[in-house]
Amino acid sequence: MKQETAEHLHMLLSVLKYVIFPASICYVFVGALLGENALDSVACGVLVFIYSNFLPDLPSAFREKKVDSRTRSSSWYKKYALLLLAPVFIWLLFSDIGLFWKTTETFHNFKSLLVFEGFLVLLGLIFFGGLLEPLAFSLFGAIGYLAHLKVDKIW
Repeated sequence: MKQETAEHLHMLLSVLKYVIFPASICYVFVGALLGENALDSVACGVLVFIYSNFLPDLPSAFREKKVDSRTRSSSWYKKYALLLLAPVFIWLLFSDIGLFWKTTETFHNFKSLLVFEGFLVLLGLIFFGGLLEPLAFSLFGAIGYLAHLKVDKIW
């Protein structure tokens, strides 16, 4: 676990330094040219980048350990609720509230990335409105998710 976290942390810092920081500066500059204050969405974008870098591993607490022919796959909405609302379910797990959802899904794939991106675009539209801010918000999330997939050699 320590080695896995160290690998992801190293990639996170590298991408943050060489991709996210320069993209944030460009984004703030373009926002200023368009007359928008982009600092709030940049701050949220950086937080979403960090979160999405670790997101594919968060729902693993709910992963079915043994998969055999008798294991029934969870419905699609339960699988993706675990992905999209992972912090809520982790909180429920640590607060001893019984939750018996299990999934065979690992979320280390591009389909899960696309679902997560759609979710981020919707959140961006709700919280920021406009067009530029929701797209930048979701782009930072995609970069974090892709960095995770790169470390795990999926991409």
